[in-house]
Amino acid sequence: MTARITRRTPAAKSRLAAAGAIAVAGALLVTGCGDQTKDNSNGSGNSDTASSSAAPLAGKLPQAIRDKGVVKVGSDIAYAPVEFKDASGKTVGIDPDLADALGKQLGVTFEFETGTFDTLITGLRSKRYDVAMSAMTDTKDRQEGVDSETGKKVGEGVDFVDYFTAGVSIYTKKGDDQGIKTWSDLCGKKIVLQRGTVSEDLAKAEAEKCPAGRKLSIESFDNDQQAQTRLRAGGADAGSSDFPVAAYAVKTSGGGKDFELVGEQVEAAPYGIAVAKTNTELRDALKAALDAVIENGEYQKIMDKWGVAEGAVDEAVINGGK
Repeated sequence: MTARITRRTPAAKSRLAAAGAIAVAGALLVTGCGDQTKDNSNGSGNSDTASSSAAPLAGKLPQAIRDKGVVKVGSDIAYAPVEFKDASGKTVGIDPDLADALGKQLGVTFEFETGTFDTLITGLRSKRYDVAMSAMTDTKDRQEGVDSETGKKVGEGVDFVDYFTAGVSIYTKKGDDQGIKTWSDLCGKKIVLQRGTVSEDLAKAEAEKCPAGRKLSIESFDNDQQAQTRLRAGGADAGSSDFPVAAYAVKTSGGGKDFELVGEQVEAAPYGIAVAKTNTELRDALKAALDAVIENGEYQKIMDKWGVAEGAVDEAVINGGK
């Protein structure tokens, strides 16, 4: 849900994204289901995936997860093309496809459960989820459990297994960019975005720079699709989200007639699978599985399928965010 540039704003979620055109298959942009709803329809539950006997890396998982055969994933499933519901209600996208590939290596099913983005780490801490996988930007603040706005310690932090690189973009109604090309052009305008994201951090930082009489107004929503709806209806001048999400909205909303990207993406940074600090065995198993799917070519097929190959990584990295 966003678009970006040079400064690194540590905490927000950045669902960010890779440079380059995004040629995504024409799945419809569909709103995510209700908060905190379990979803088993991401296609990862086939017998081959769930069978640890056929999985080369099953032995690396914690025994408790091997016994139940499921990795519970917290995700904001309203962020096409990273994770979203298709027209049939099935959870699809980059993250679910990658989870399927990881599941085949580990002999488990990745079971997606939807929640608002800014509650996912809390759900991870409370053990509602085993991992959070939701276009979440790996940042030092998140690793250390620091609130990016106050600088105060709010939790024990999480570890990340980084699997993609993305940046943030700005988009406007098509044919009505109002001269917006950079973040500094937003002074005197109104921007809509998703709460808890890098887009929100960038907007707040920019608002502090705007001169008197040219205030930047920010309206934040629980999910990116709500922000898109607001902009589409004329309730704002611009929106911001991670590049792949913004590019997908531009391509699909209104058959490509609703929005346009403006300026360059910024704040390129890694997406990571978040894991509790205490669960190093699961973290290391995920890293091994990701390296395996990169090596066997499944990872590249997924990147190509969703048109995001320029955000692909060459290897899994633990806590690579800065």
